[in-house]
Amino acid sequence: MVVFLGLPLAIFIIFVISPFVQAAYYSLTDWSGFSQTMNFIGVQNYIKLFQDGQFLTAMGNNIFLAIVVPLITLSLALLFATLITVGGPSHGQTRGLQGSSFYRVVSFFPYVIPGIIIGLMWAQIFGPEGLINGFLQMFGLDMFESFPWLGDERTAMAVSVFVIIWGFVGFYMVLFIASIKGIPGEIFEAVRLDGAGRFRTAISITIPLIRDNIQTAYIYVGIMALDAFVYMAALNPNGGPANSTLVMSQYLFEMAFSQGKFGYASSMGVVLAVITLIFAAIVFTVNRLAGGKDDGGRR
Repeated sequence: MVVFLGLPLAIFIIFVISPFVQAAYYSLTDWSGFSQTMNFIGVQNYIKLFQDGQFLTAMGNNIFLAIVVPLITLSLALLFATLITVGGPSHGQTRGLQGSSFYRVVSFFPYVIPGIIIGLMWAQIFGPEGLINGFLQMFGLDMFESFPWLGDERTAMAVSVFVIIWGFVGFYMVLFIASIKGIPGEIFEAVRLDGAGRFRTAISITIPLIRDNIQTAYIYVGIMALDAFVYMAALNPNGGPANSTLVMSQYLFEMAFSQGKFGYASSMGVVLAVITLIFAAIVFTVNRLAGGKDDGGRR
């Protein structure tokens, strides 16, 4: 009992809970991070934090990413997974598109590329002299000559969202394919005999039966979007024009390692952790209200 429960619990407390408690304590101090001096200042860091316009902008950007990125990423992943698994001919045995294995492998490629490489690669492609502007000018769109996609406040966030989605949609497509493959084929055959089309089958059969997988994926993508440090640091290291792509983790890094305000940065980390927990709780609640609780009970 001690080995199977006590040891894992001790490891969890030491390596997971302890750093959180330590960060929470540091957030109540004025620690610079580079000295032994540390004065307890209570909640002053938190009061200052919510009066800091730059942090509030970063928090708004993170919340925007946490809503938009999972929604688009998982919708595309689910669409592609459905096409590949059950999107083939409408007669005969239910099967996916021809050459589905090829699509599966190719779509997974972006996920095996490190996020920092993806960010740097797309920063070049969307640069003023990059591939996108050259491609658009081929069609006579001369207004895009030297257009700074990542340097313009109107397009910087949209481009960043596109890059993050590009990096993740293939992985979640493969995840959903595995989930759909776990649904007995007889169910799809029965639905087809009843005359249901592919859209109705996806809405009424596929999504409800893999709801828990979608919930888990939504939480993972959402947590990634609430961080987004690697992608944003590669695309716009300084937070973009007018901080339009600045995220909390970027601002936290700047406060801690550039300005030597570890206590203040720790308070940002605590707020980010709380927002992440709230996000996960909202996803669980929505899933339960949509019937996930009943499905979980049967299992």
